[in-house]
Amino acid sequence: MASLTLTRPPRARALISLVPMIDVMLILLVFFMVTSTYLNLDMIPAVRQQDQAQAPATESPSAATIMIRLGADGVPVIRGQVISDGDLETLLRQRLEQEPLTQVMVLPSGAAKTQGLITVLDVATRAGVVRLRVIRLQARP
Repeated sequence: MASLTLTRPPRARALISLVPMIDVMLILLVFFMVTSTYLNLDMIPAVRQQDQAQAPATESPSAATIMIRLGADGVPVIRGQVISDGDLETLLRQRLEQEPLTQVMVLPSGAAKTQGLITVLDVATRAGVVRLRVIRLQARP
């Protein structure tokens, strides 16, 4: 009797395709890029509830707040509009005439040069601002 042997071709290894993962990553990248353009740092709450509870009674609760963002190039930006030092001083003087308790908050970029910050502080002081804060954003652990 002759023996019959069957030989099967070796099984091809299953390939793991990275294409679907890359597609998902690109979709997420586009999503985060589009939504990040809608971030508005002027929406950061200027006063915490604890600060309002500790505020003196003579202080008006409707005191206005102006946020000045300072970019890495040292140029001040208010509500997305670049503003020169002269225009900034004029704007601050007008706001202080309307609301003497106007608070000015300066949010410098992490890459901003110190001289740009000092220039903005000098302009605010010349305009007569007495309620001035320099704030920075911190990443939470």
